[in-house]
Parts: sequence; C-alpha cells; structure tokens
Amino acid sequence: MDLSDTIAPTSDQLDAVDLLGGPRTFTIEKVSKGNAEQPVNIKLAEFPRVWRPGKSMRRVLVACWGPDAATYVGRRVTLYCDTSVRFGGQEVGGTRISHLSHLEKRKQVPLLVSRGKSAMFVVQPLVETPESRVADLRNEWKTADPERRKVIEREVAALTDQAKAEAGELDDPTLPDDPDLTAGGEA
Repeated sequence: MDLSDTIAPTSDQLDAVDLLGGPRTFTIEKVSKGNAEQPVNIKLAEFPRVWRPGKSMRRVLVACWGPDAATYVGRRVTLYCDTSVRFGGQEVGGTRISHLSHLEKRKQVPLLVSRGKSAMFVVQPLVETPESRVADLRNEWKTADPERRKVIEREVAALTDQAKAEAGELDDPTLPDDPDLTAGGEA
C-alpha cells in the first residue's frame, strides 16, 4: 500500500513538505496572477496544485528567464525542499529551485537571506535526455487524470520518435520505397 496520498497536505498549493521525498522536476503549464499576499500562481503539468513561489524564487525566475511570464510556459523547473528556510526566526522549510531549463550555464543570483544580509543563490541548467523525460512521464502517468494521460502519451510518443531519430533508427521519410532510388541506381 502506498501511503503517499495519506500524508498529502490539505492545501491549495505545492508546499515544501510535498518535496520531502526529494527534488522533482515539473513542466510549467500556465502562469496567472494571484492575490496581494501571493501574487503568482504557476500551474505545473505534473502536479494537481499550483506552485506559488516566494519573492526570492520569483527573483530567481526573473533573473534566469526574464520578466515575461508568458515565456515560462513549457519550460521545466526542478524544485526541492530546503529545510533551512527561515520564517519568523524559525526554520520552517521552503520550496527552492535547483535547476531550470533554457539556461546555457549555471546562474548565480544574489538574494537577501536576512535583514541586511545577502548571499548568492545558484541555479543549475536542467539538461534532460529523452530517456529520463520518458521515465518521469511514465511515473506521472500512474496517478494522472485521463486528460493528462492523453497528453503524456503524446509526449512519450514524440520523445520516443526523437530518440530513435537521434540514434538513426527511423526510416528516412524523404526516400520512397523504390529500389532503384534507394540503391543508387538511375531513374
């Protein structure tokens, strides 16, 4: 019996405790405006609740990807639980970014860590192979709703074709099945 569902928080957003099992990589599906306290909602394709990044992680996103949130759709982010995050003087844990797609190289972003004190936050480029992405999607498929399963199946098929093409295992669609043309004979 998988106890994962029984320990899920009763929250309308992704919480740091959702990442206690280890870092997870997500695809950004939509970015929308939130409220005054939590101004950004990021819909993650692989998670049922929105991610509401704190100010520091919003600064990281803007420093790495720019201010236009419309460009974030389809990009990938790896999130983890940082147990050293402090709030109200106590370590309560928080959601942090470790990797982002669409980065050429690692990026250092200066962030405030406490009043008057800053530190460099490092984000690594997210490099995925078609095989690792397919493995992630197959795991997600197990708990996805029927609509998301269809999207996953299409993406897995496209990634599988991409991997085959890179390995030279796909038939060349530009050549007809004419033996004279494929054997180098004259037409």
